[in-house]
Amino acid sequence: MTAADQTADQSALVLFSGGQDSATCLAWALDRFTHVETIGFDYGQRHAVELTVRLDVLAAIRTRFSAWDDRLGDDHLVDLTTLAKVSETSLTRDVAIVMQADGLPNSFVPGRNLLFLTFAGAVAYRRAIKHLVTGVCETDYSGYPDCRDDTMKAMQLALNLGMERRFVIHTPLMWIDKAETWALAEKIGGEALLDLIRDETHTCYNGDRSHRHEWGYGCGTCPACELRADGYRRFLAGSSTA
Repeated sequence: MTAADQTADQSALVLFSGGQDSATCLAWALDRFTHVETIGFDYGQRHAVELTVRLDVLAAIRTRFSAWDDRLGDDHLVDLTTLAKVSETSLTRDVAIVMQADGLPNSFVPGRNLLFLTFAGAVAYRRAIKHLVTGVCETDYSGYPDCRDDTMKAMQLALNLGMERRFVIHTPLMWIDKAETWALAEKIGGEALLDLIRDETHTCYNGDRSHRHEWGYGCGTCPACELRADGYRRFLAGSSTA
C-alpha cells in the first residue's frame, strides 16, 4: 500500500447537516479516522437555519473536544438549490407535512440522498478520501426509500464503478433507533457530547430555534422533533434502569 493509499484509508468525509444524527456520525468518524472532513448541502430547504447551525456545531467540537481538533479538517458546502426547483415537498416549500397516496410523507425529497452521495463522492475523489459517512437509518424513519440499506449498497457500487475508486459508505445509524442514537453519542463522547447535541444541533423541519426542550431546540410537533423527543425519553428511561 502506498503512502497515498494509507492516507486515503484513514480519511473520511461526513455528510453533515448539523442535525443530531449527522453530528453523532461525525463524532463516530472522529473516533475512528485520523482525518475527517465534512460536507453540507444547500438544497433550498425551508429549515435553512441548519446551514448556520452546522458551523456552530463544528466550532463547538473543536472547542470542547481538543483530541478531535487536529483530526477535523475542511468543511465543504455545495449549492444544490436546483433541487428545490424540481421538487414539490414540505421540506422545500412552506406547506404542512402530510402523508401522500403512495404512503410516503410529502417531506420526502426525491433524489436528495442520491445527489448528496454523488457530490460527496466527487469531493472525496478530489480530496483523495476513501470513506463516506452518512446518517441514514432504516430503523425508525419516515419510510424514505433513499435511506434504506439496499440503496446505500447500490450507491456504493455505482460510485465505485462510475469513478473508478474504492469508496466505502458507512451508515453507523442504519440499524439503531433514536434512543440508541442518543446512547451511541453518550458512548463516544460522554455527557459533553450529549450537551453539544442538545445545545447546538438542529433537527426540526420547521427551523424553530426559539423553543428549547430537554432534548434540544425545535417546534416539538413536526415529525423530526417527535422522533427526536421520543428517542430521548426512551434513552433516559433505559439509562435509569441500566
